[in-house]
Amino acid sequence: MIPEADLSRLRTVPIARRPNKVQAGEFAHPPGADRSFGAFLDALPDLLVARDFRRVVQAVAGAARARRGVVMMLGGHVVKTGLSPVLVELMRRGIVTHVAMNGSAAIHDYEIARFGATSEDVAAGLRDGTFGMAEETGRGMNEAFVAGMEAGQGMGEAVGAALARDDGLANADLSLLLQARRLGVTATVHAALGAEIVHQHPSASGAAIGDTSLRDFRRLAAALPSIHEGGVVLNIGSAVIMPEVFLKALTIARNLNEGRPVDFTTCDLDMQRHYRPRVNVVQRPTLAGGTGYEITGHHEIMVPMLAWAVIEALDAAP
Repeated sequence: MIPEADLSRLRTVPIARRPNKVQAGEFAHPPGADRSFGAFLDALPDLLVARDFRRVVQAVAGAARARRGVVMMLGGHVVKTGLSPVLVELMRRGIVTHVAMNGSAAIHDYEIARFGATSEDVAAGLRDGTFGMAEETGRGMNEAFVAGMEAGQGMGEAVGAALARDDGLANADLSLLLQARRLGVTATVHAALGAEIVHQHPSASGAAIGDTSLRDFRRLAAALPSIHEGGVVLNIGSAVIMPEVFLKALTIARNLNEGRPVDFTTCDLDMQRHYRPRVNVVQRPTLAGGTGYEITGHHEIMVPMLAWAVIEALDAAP
């Protein structure tokens, strides 16, 4: 006979002694008489990522109140999904203190400002070799890099200055780089040679690209001490470049400042989870003190929710 376990001999425990991970008081609430955005946030369950979202909101709002740094790192998708007005508002209110972006984000920002449109059909352009070959984008941005190198500017500053000199912009108010310049917020661009369409053009200068982008790397490193004890770093939509740049800039900041900054909050906000943001933004930087979060969702939904929630929290503060 094949033996079977004798369930009559099992030991049970009273449920009152069992630790529970979920309580009824943490459940979501349906819509009530109050349909405000604040009421919507309060109605979310106090569990898992909804709880993490609230904590990130509290961290950003707390940093703004305490005048600690809030560094926002961006990938190109964030710009081309129409989120610039929301991010500009965070700068205008003094919440975001530093904007760092990869080259793709800068290109989309430049094209929206100058021409009112961006994001070409890559597959179609790749067939006939015209992908990335827009004359005005390539020439205009590369000329900005050269002028920036000659003026001792960083890449973000150089592109912002070039846009400021242009009287024919289609959407000046939608440019993160131009509005950062006007608002006195440092904006840095972190290029990856050969990875961006403006490097394909005859006018591209490796010297200018390297000089202005390296200066921006040093500027980001100089900005990071501001997140010490209460600041926030948000990585929004950059899977590789900004997490790698951030890790090296953080190393420089700690090397020059006796191990600071520590005790800050980081959050990776992207459509899917990637290795580098998890390790280089969420985990490693906070081992010496602080907390990291991963919130997964579409930028065009999650970023406005985060911005609205932070502003709501600040407006509600006494």
